[in-house]
Amino acid sequence: MGVSIRGLMMDRAGSVVRDRFAVVYAPRKKKRLSANCVQIMESERAAREAADPARHRHAALVAGPSTSSESQQLYYLVRWLE
Repeated sequence: MGVSIRGLMMDRAGSVVRDRFAVVYAPRKKKRLSANCVQIMESERAAREAADPARHRHAALVAGPSTSSESQQLYYLVRWLE
């Protein structure tokens, strides 16, 4: 049985990690996303409108931010919106 994304995230601040709509720069679609590749959007509609797959900018629902064991800020893919 697999481990959930929530089980992998480290949220020392308690309520910081939450689901958010975003546009993600992702030449290759991955599950762990560096914070500098994630642009948080106000709504699902805004994320979908700002997406540009030809430029590797994809609409997504992400969870985060979370701090990795290497002290990097990460978001985790919940699902692609496309």
